Amino acid sequence: MFFINSNDNAKIAVYELNPNSEKTIILVHGWPLSHKMFEYQIPILLNANYRIIMIDLRGFGNSDVTYSGYNYNQFATDLYYVIYSLNLWNFDLLGFSIGGAIVTRYMKIYQGYGVRKLCLLDAAVPSYVKSYYNPYGQSIEDTNNLIKLGFNDRPSLNEYFGGIFFYNEQSKPFKVWFQNLNNSASGLGEINSLIALRDKDVFDDLKYIHVPTGIFHGKEDKI
Repeated sequence: MFFINSNDNAKIAVYELNPNSEKTIILVHGWPLSHKMFEYQIPILLNANYRIIMIDLRGFGNSDVTYSGYNYNQFATDLYYVIYSLNLWNFDLLGFSIGGAIVTRYMKIYQGYGVRKLCLLDAAVPSYVKSYYNPYGQSIEDTNNLIKLGFNDRPSLNEYFGGIFFYNEQSKPFKVWFQNLNNSASGLGEINSLIALRDKDVFDDLKYIHVPTGIFHGKEDKI
C-alpha cells in the first residue's frame, strides 16, 4: 500500500499487484466497502496475468477521512490523480455499485483518459434511486430511511446491507468478516456518499463512453 495525494491533498490509499504485467485493470469498490471486497477476484485476475490497481475511496479503508468531497466529481478526480501519478494508460477500468457511477463520471470529466475497456458491475448507473427517467432502483423514501438509520445506528445499517448483499447463504464467519468490512468505513464517508447516491445521477455522462463496455447485473440484486 502507498498513498497518492489528490487535488485537495487528501491521501488516497493505493494497492498494486503484479506491477510488471503489460495488462492493467483498475478496481473501484462499492459502498460502504473498500478494496478488500475484491479478495476473491484477485487470484483470478492474477492468474490471467493482470497488473491490479485498487484504491480506497476517500472516507473508506485506509484513505483520508475528509470534511467534504463525498460526491461523484471528487471521487472521479481522486481516481484521475492516481491514474495520472502512476502514468497508467491503456487499462481496463471496473466500477462496482457506487464505483460504477464514479468511473462513469470519470469518463465524462476526463474524457476516458487512458481507458481501454470499461466494466460496470452492479453499477449505480444511471441512477441509484427511482425517478421519472429511471423506473428501477430504490425509492427516495427507502433511501432516506437508510440515511436516517445510518445517522442513528450505522452498524445496523451495515447489517441490513450485508443481509441483502448476497444471493446465496453465506457462513457465519463470512458474514462477520463482511460486517467488519462495512463497519470499517468512516461515518462521514458512508453517510455522505449514500446521500450522493440518493441525489446524483450520471444520465448525461453516458454519452461520453466511447470504449467497449461490459454491463453486468445480477437478476436477484435487491440493492
